[in-house]
Amino acid sequence: FTDDTSMALCLANSLLARRDFIPYDQLVRYKWWYKFGYMSSTGQCFDIGAATSQSLREFERRQSCFAKEKSLPLKKLDQLSDVELLNEFDVYCSESNVAGNGALMRLAPVPLFFYRNKYTAIEFSGRSGQITHGDKKAYDACRFYGALIVAALRGFKKEQILAKNFYSVHKHWFGKEELDKEIRIIAEGSYKKKDGYEQGIRGKGYIVKALEAALWAFWSDDNSFEKGALAPVNLRDDTDPT
Repeated sequence: FTDDTSMALCLANSLLARRDFIPYDQLVRYKWWYKFGYMSSTGQCFDIGAATSQSLREFERRQSCFAKEKSLPLKKLDQLSDVELLNEFDVYCSESNVAGNGALMRLAPVPLFFYRNKYTAIEFSGRSGQITHGDKKAYDACRFYGALIVAALRGFKKEQILAKNFYSVHKHWFGKEELDKEIRIIAEGSYKKKDGYEQGIRGKGYIVKALEAALWAFWSDDNSFEKGALAPVNLRDDTDPT
């Protein structure tokens, strides 16, 4: 498996080990994958996205500065558990205009872990992407996709999950902050295009296009796992996140 699954496993391990949503610990585990091949299928990191690698380098830089500021041994900073210190550390390591699909491809463990509280699950889905991809589109794509997973786990039928009015009906799940316009367009069914690729569906690295392509594959699969899995492959482009 590729970077998508490796990062999802890092995130899942953080949730299970800490029994909570701790972005700092998530970044530590992503760093371990990046540097040492933690949770990799090959024993080393491969196929890492530019935005993710840049954010992880920034995380390491901030760790080094934080260790000096607090007179802490740098080698022990990966095990940081003091709540006050964790709250002081700025975990949002991305620039504000970064909207790659790396935020979306790994998030499934978050709604799976928190689905009993839909508000928490959706908010944490957004934050899980924000620590490496700072654009609001990335935050909102993750929130919306997290909401769909929560709905599925709560027994919603496929038709309900893909309904044009899903967001408007369940808008209160998302708190006070509305979804970005581009994400709302997808939520309202922009992906429902019978001819897919010929009508502009693309599994690109841009998170908006990746979300649209993933939902198109799910919508058009005729309830066949095989067809749904093949659809993004046949789109070519960045197929593993889709």
